[in-house]
Amino acid sequence: MSSRIDRRIVAALCLASTLAILAAGCGGSSSDSGGSLTLYSAQHEPMTEALAKGFEEENGAKVQIRFGEDEGLASQIEQEGDASPADVVLTENTPPLELLAGKELLAEVEPSTLEEVPSRYNSPTGHWVGVAARETVMVYNPDLIAAGELPASILDLAKPEWKGKLAIAPSEPDFVPIVSAIEKLDGEAAAKSWLEGFADNAKHYNDNEGIIAAVDSGQIAAGIINHYYWYEAVAEEGKDKVPSKLHYFGNEDPGALVNISGAGALESSDDPELAQEFLAYVVSEEGQTAITESGDWEYPLNAAVPPPPGLKPFDSLEPPKVGPADLGDGSAPVELMEQVGLL
Repeated sequence: MSSRIDRRIVAALCLASTLAILAAGCGGSSSDSGGSLTLYSAQHEPMTEALAKGFEEENGAKVQIRFGEDEGLASQIEQEGDASPADVVLTENTPPLELLAGKELLAEVEPSTLEEVPSRYNSPTGHWVGVAARETVMVYNPDLIAAGELPASILDLAKPEWKGKLAIAPSEPDFVPIVSAIEKLDGEAAAKSWLEGFADNAKHYNDNEGIIAAVDSGQIAAGIINHYYWYEAVAEEGKDKVPSKLHYFGNEDPGALVNISGAGALESSDDPELAQEFLAYVVSEEGQTAITESGDWEYPLNAAVPPPPGLKPFDSLEPPKVGPADLGDGSAPVELMEQVGLL
């Protein structure tokens, strides 16, 4: 009898020990417990939702998304401080990330995550990682501008002969880095002079989609946009309904600037491990494939993932030698744009 009781006691102790180990294992990892992550995103909804869905399926965590614009989300995070509910911020461009990093609001990204992306597209201090890229281009109506009349440089668009022919969306965050690039390459005076001429020549639109529609309809001859808006229009409407074409400046011209979308984990995150896991996912082959399949037409930055079919090869774009560190936090170009009346 006593031997059977002893065996029962041993079995009970073993079971209790096993349950304790399992419970400890479940509580010690965000991946195992699921967890919840709050993502502030200034990126387009299809890309953001594809990344959130893919991460949820791979990790088991729940992703709560709050959408906004680059500057607005950065300002909100700054105001919220340590009380921010955000774990990760995903932006369209790098200046807001540089602003947050400069205020010590972003945590350092795990080195293994940074290694998935060429270093020139990451934070110079390791506080955010590059996620996707977009090329600055000129969209034009071939019925209004002949191929031989296309400008060699974006700087040419400040000349009097372009008056009334250009469209611009100055409130779009994509335009600010162009001004930063010109200032970096040619100086503040040159950037201001170009802005004055460009502002005098251009008609204002609310966004890049509006520019493409105006160019397609013949309301305006040309405009400056990011490449992926045009590809989205073609995919949605059909090539026969999009008469406009793209002109790539190349030759390391500031008009060939490659804009980087990036992501960073907040220093104040309630679950820093889960935040780092999300950053690792967005630059992994799985995450980058989710981007290319989302219909967003941006270039992935993980070399193992090919871009959406039909895009100009990424290594043939010939952008200027201007990196995220050169673009800064965006305050200087915004001030110049305000001085010339573009904002």
